[in-house]
Amino acid sequence: MNEHADTVVIGAGQCGLATAYHLGRAGLEAVVLDGNARVGDNWRKRYDSLRLYTPSEYNGLPGMSFPLPRHTWPTGHQMADFLESYAERMSLTVRQNTVVDSVAATDDGEYVVSGGDNRIRARQVVVATGGQHHSYVPDLATRLDPSIRQIHSDAYRNPSQLLPGPVLVVGASHSGADLALESATSGHETWLCGPERGEIPFTLEGLSGRFAAPVAWFAANHLLTLRTPLGRRMQPEVRSQGGPLIRVKSQHLEAAGVHRSTCRATDVRDGLPVLADGTVVDARNVIWCTGFRQDFGFLDLPVIGEDGWPLDEGGVVPSAPGLYFVGLLFQRGFYSMLVGGAGRDAEFIARHIASRSRVRAQGRVPV
Repeated sequence: MNEHADTVVIGAGQCGLATAYHLGRAGLEAVVLDGNARVGDNWRKRYDSLRLYTPSEYNGLPGMSFPLPRHTWPTGHQMADFLESYAERMSLTVRQNTVVDSVAATDDGEYVVSGGDNRIRARQVVVATGGQHHSYVPDLATRLDPSIRQIHSDAYRNPSQLLPGPVLVVGASHSGADLALESATSGHETWLCGPERGEIPFTLEGLSGRFAAPVAWFAANHLLTLRTPLGRRMQPEVRSQGGPLIRVKSQHLEAAGVHRSTCRATDVRDGLPVLADGTVVDARNVIWCTGFRQDFGFLDLPVIGEDGWPLDEGGVVPSAPGLYFVGLLFQRGFYSMLVGGAGRDAEFIARHIASRSRVRAQGRVPV
């Protein structure tokens, strides 16, 4: 072994950093490993026009508020810089450019975290990589004419990446609507296809949004959680399908001239995408806003269910004592997916680890 650590946190996003903060407050050592060159790079790699869907007052992390007026809407780059500042101010130990290849259990109940030539033996491991890892593109993409430029939303930055001519945006959740509007307003004839998931009934950045934000925040933290029947029904829906329109609504798309279809892209004809109703879209560009697929293949442990999600209870894995998750979609509630909710789940996991450490200190077998 190269070294030994009490707890290794994999991932330096808001959830991983908040977990390291709470562990430090409990007097426990935590080493955070991250594959990016800088803290916050996951946010820097998103499309340039991205703004958060929650105002600054709900985007702080434990011990540090977001450094903008409360009713402003941070950009992705501002969020990235905030995370970097947070790690520095809280003196969190983050090792960049460290990609974890595997996590394996030892015979004595600890774990070996391996990345490249480095191996760390740890009593606890917190997987803070979230629940969305690999961009998903349907198989029909391989059959499209090679002259069509295809970009997943994960790789899209701005309209300068697009070829002259029409654009088809596949996937009509909030990111799809955002990019369809951006495409249309930059001069491209634009189609947006995909089932409707509804839209929030207020203007996000208007006066109605200011009144609705506290109500929505209360619901996310207290009503839409795994403690309520409604929350338990909602979790699988959130994890399996896109969300409603949030900032950009149907009226904005219509005003910009976006061609809207509720059909999916299901086929290819003469190299062009075909919608389920038979419409052939003569597109020069396709932006795939088709989401992500989680991949926990680096865990050499039988802790992932048939649906691809961890076999956890609020982030605690009963079958693998000492293994935890934070940052999963709807991990303990709707709030788990919000930046301002990261600290709540992180504190829950940190308390569990602290309790486990106290049991060990008393000479008992921790669970």
